[in-house]
Amino acid sequence: MTGRITVTNLGKAYRRYPHRWARLAEWLDPRGVPRHSQRWALQGIDFDVQPGEAVGIIGMNGAGKSTLLKMITGTASPTTGQVQIEGRVAALLELGMGFHPEFTGRQNARMAGQLLGYKPAEVDQLMPAIEAFAEIGDYMDEPVRVYSSGMQVRLAFSVATASRPDVLIVDEALSVGDDYFQHKSFDRIRDFRRLGTTLLIVSHDKQAIQSICDRALLLKEGHLAFQGTPEAVMDYYNALLAAHQPQKVSQTALAKGKVQTVSGTRHAVFRKTHLLSAQGQQLEVVQVGQAVCLEVQVEAAADLDTLVVGYMIKDRLGQPVFGTNTHHLGCAARDVKAGQLVSYRFDFAASLGEGSYSVAVAVHGADSHVESNYEWRDLALVFSVINADKPVFVGGAWLPSKPRRIE
Repeated sequence: MTGRITVTNLGKAYRRYPHRWARLAEWLDPRGVPRHSQRWALQGIDFDVQPGEAVGIIGMNGAGKSTLLKMITGTASPTTGQVQIEGRVAALLELGMGFHPEFTGRQNARMAGQLLGYKPAEVDQLMPAIEAFAEIGDYMDEPVRVYSSGMQVRLAFSVATASRPDVLIVDEALSVGDDYFQHKSFDRIRDFRRLGTTLLIVSHDKQAIQSICDRALLLKEGHLAFQGTPEAVMDYYNALLAAHQPQKVSQTALAKGKVQTVSGTRHAVFRKTHLLSAQGQQLEVVQVGQAVCLEVQVEAAADLDTLVVGYMIKDRLGQPVFGTNTHHLGCAARDVKAGQLVSYRFDFAASLGEGSYSVAVAVHGADSHVESNYEWRDLALVFSVINADKPVFVGGAWLPSKPRRIE
């Protein structure tokens, strides 16, 4: 079946020479004595992507994401391992890659289409659709050197997706440009997915990964550090953002296939996390718009100058719905002593749409957990929202409106 990607023991090493003459000396030396050292950008990467599956690749800058995609698409040669792809591949990697700045957009589109394997007549047949999707107007016949970065992305994406490929590979290029075209592009990607296209996407956009992908891969320092559901991988990645601290990161399998990630230095830890009604009863089911209270209790394990407590409500895909903390609310605790218990109540109306939600809680020493993460606990609790007495509506938020007919 077309669309399968198999990556086996893939690695990429670059040679590092101590000075500019070392390369020449190595080349001229008949004994073949190496004058370089190797720096591995990627090493030992193994994974499969099934036909029709969507897989996201995430990682910090320098983790090797773009290098991996270049080897998968064949624009870079691996040092070790191999890649096998079944079917026709369309790739959108570096911004405007392959476009000649002095040629017009139309000329570049023709050349790019032929590089994708189309015959000249096929490119001409697809050109009206390419123009219509790119929406760059008369610039189609202007040199690409006068294009903005967003216009280059529009044209490159339009060419790459003019006809549905078996495999679509997208790097961070879609993060450039206006919101309108990003929405339009992701709509086309979703359409391709429904028709069976295999998708491999690199993005720092958590919502894009979690809404489109079936699975995610996390690269760390050139190695495949973790793979799993987008929610679990994103939670783990969030923990790594504070990796410069002496923190521990653990993951525990929960019911219904969920994975809970807990990270932090444990200078302070959560002892209680409850969702309560106005009457103080613990809740697992909440009505739309119901007044609720999130009650948390933290115990300090060391003397702390500042203790900030926060929470984040996430939808069933793990995407943030709302979050805040006591730093932003102007009520962080100060001069907390070891062994002291600090409790907070966050009162709010559950103005959420019907569905399943989770709450992540965090305690840290600054405005965010990145600087001083004492404990971040995903899936601290899970609750459901039902609509028992409100007019029917759709979406993730309840925004009651009062219609007025105007004569």
